[in-house]
Amino acid sequence: MHDGPVNVTLLYFDGCPNWHEAERRVRQALAVAGVPADVLILRRVGTAEEAERLAFRGSPTILIDGADPFAEPSAPVGLACRVYRGPDGVCGAPSVEDLTAAFRVTG
Repeated sequence: MHDGPVNVTLLYFDGCPNWHEAERRVRQALAVAGVPADVLILRRVGTAEEAERLAFRGSPTILIDGADPFAEPSAPVGLACRVYRGPDGVCGAPSVEDLTAAFRVTG
């Protein structure tokens, strides 16, 4: 159960097919962690300049209280699809389990 307020932002760009799955997984993880679903903000990144300003490391990016718990410092910034490593290999969104753990750590 989450004990305090949390801010969750899903950053994406329109050309990425994975952000819808990421949204679904984030919503599942929020429910498991006991966090109200209304904390989730969807934010479209529309330009390369905006991606640079936001340090957007690809779509989808999930920020928890403004931090990217899955960030790889060497990942490039820009309008590109992002991949995540998990127990089953590489995929387009973090697993529900990894997201739930990240929500619990920040809470």
